[in-house]
Parts: sequence; C-alpha cells; structure tokens
Amino acid sequence: MRKKIPVGVLGATGMVGQKYVELLTNHPWFEVVYVAASPSSAGAKYGNALSDRSQMQTILPKEPSDLIIKDVSDVKSAERKCRLVFSAFEIGDKETTKKLEEEYAAAGIPVFSNSSAHRWTEDVPMIIPEINPSHLDIISAQRKNRGWKEGFIIVKPNCSLQSYLAPVHALNQASFPVKKIVVTTMQAVSGAGYPGVPSLDMIDNVVPFINGEEDKTEEEPLKVLGEIKRNKIVLRNNLSISAHCNRVPVTNGHMACVSLAFGKRKPSCEQILDIWHKFSGEPQKLKLPFAPEQPIIYRKEENRPQPKKDRDVDKGMAVVIGRLRPCNVLDCKFVALSHNTVRGAAGGGILNAELALSRGLLKN
Repeated sequence: MRKKIPVGVLGATGMVGQKYVELLTNHPWFEVVYVAASPSSAGAKYGNALSDRSQMQTILPKEPSDLIIKDVSDVKSAERKCRLVFSAFEIGDKETTKKLEEEYAAAGIPVFSNSSAHRWTEDVPMIIPEINPSHLDIISAQRKNRGWKEGFIIVKPNCSLQSYLAPVHALNQASFPVKKIVVTTMQAVSGAGYPGVPSLDMIDNVVPFINGEEDKTEEEPLKVLGEIKRNKIVLRNNLSISAHCNRVPVTNGHMACVSLAFGKRKPSCEQILDIWHKFSGEPQKLKLPFAPEQPIIYRKEENRPQPKKDRDVDKGMAVVIGRLRPCNVLDCKFVALSHNTVRGAAGGGILNAELALSRGLLKN
C-alpha cells in the first residue's frame, strides 16, 4: 500500500481551499496535514474558522478540523510539515502572490496553483492533464532557471475554459484543426468565491460582465495548446477566440455555448461525435484516482447538459456535451458543461498533482 504524501492547502478557508480539503479526504495518495490562510485566520482551529462560512457539502472529518491554521506567509512552518501544497489564495496583488508561491518552491515545496499569478510565466506550465501533459517537461528548465532543487510551480487555467477546451483539443488531435472559436459562457456564482455576488444582484438576473474573464477565456487556451521551445512555452498562433462571459444564478457548473470553424478539413457531426467518444488522455491510461473514466461525455437529449443534472458526473471531473449541430455562420456548434469548483478548480489541481507524481516529479 502506498504511503500517503503529506500535503498542505494554502488559502484553506476560502471556497476553493475548502473544496481541496473536502476532496482530499480519504484520497489514496495524499493526506492534508497543513492548512494556511491570511494572518487574521492564523492560530484558529480549521473547523472553528469555518463555523460560519463553510461551503462543504460533507461533514468535515476530525483530522483536518483540528488542524491549527498557519499564516500563509510562514513558509518555514510548511517546510517542516508537508511535501507539496495546493495554492488557492490571492494575497494582495498578483506580484505578492507570485513571490510567495516562489518562496514555497524555493524551499523545496512543489506548488500546484489555482492562482492566476503565474499563468503567464513562460516556464510555468498551465496544465489540463488530458490536453498538455507534455508541458510538464519544462519543469527541469524552471528549476534550473531559478536554482530550485525539488520545488516547482504548476498552474491551472481559468475555470471558464475547462468545459470547451478538451473537446477542441480532441478535434485538433484527430487532424481537424480548429481555427476559430466563438464562445458564450454562463458561469455559476460559486466562481466568484465566498460570499461572492450579492443575492439581489443575481436573483432574477444575469450579469453580462465578469471582470477579466473574457481576456482569460480568449488568451489562456493559446498557452495550454502551445508548445515548448527554447525552455519556454510558446503560444499557439493559428487560433482565434471570441468570448462573452456572463454570471448566471446557478450555484455550481459553468456552461459554454460554442461555435467552431475549421481549416480546409471539416469533420461531419458524426465524425466529431466519434472523436469525442474515443478521446482519452494520459490520466485515463494511468488510471489516476481523480481522472474521469471518460473525459468527454455526450448527451443525446435535446435539452442537455444542465448544471443541476450533469455537473457531478464522474466525481465532477467529466466534461458533459450536448446539442452538437451545424452552424450557419461557422462550421458546427454545441453546448458544454463542467463543474467549476471541482474540474475547474480543486479537482483539476489534484489531478495535476497525481500526474506529476506519476511522472516522477514528486518524491513518494
């Protein structure tokens, strides 16, 4: 039996941090032994700190509940306790967050980050394990560039693109390269964190603006779909994306209405469905604990996917698609759904760590 790796969660009192602790309970490889948050929470028992702000859907077990919260800036405390950390915090501006994550990595603690601070650092991979596991190859250059022996930083992309990028990658991989994407996202309120959007702004309403989301949705896929050249990740340059991002009164589950344009080779809808059905990635081949058995699931019903009915499919880690049909302006269109706090946040970060361990980047 594999001895569990002791891990920490930074920003553990926030919504994504809580989801990390919840999902890591009874994980076969990892065990939460360390939680950290802002100085105002430091010194309290984790369970007590969550008493009036818990967003967990299960009862918090005694072990993490009794952990004493540490100041997230106290890297030395983490160094004595855990071998990797999941970073779900934003402290001050991005530069402050970036420097703090680098301090953890410099101390020999690998960082698996949900923060946007390092997403555009050229030698930091932005990973969706079914799409670009080869980007982990840049870790050796990242360590060399900074003189880190065991630490490194791996980031996740924004949750808004999780639903549609795997289907696009599957088509690219099948030699039907996508050239243009128009996407309209309908994003759950949990994406705004806790306490999030005021209820009177969301009830009976749709907010057609989420600060920074359209830029992230249009730009981050270019890095995920890029390639490593000369010890940095070079963006894909033959893909154009136009995004409209909306906040909708749904608790969990980001939905995207997507239209695609291909190059000279244009697949039929039947070919697309076959490609999606057969699509599998490295996490599935390795049978990683948090990998969905089938990363893309297609629903034939004309009114699916729906957040309430489909967001939790396969641990909340699968992308659920429906309504594939021809597009009168581009080539085809469909609707996609992913669970934003699981696949798009904590679950995706855990899967990144599982992949890194399987590739020998972590000490077992």
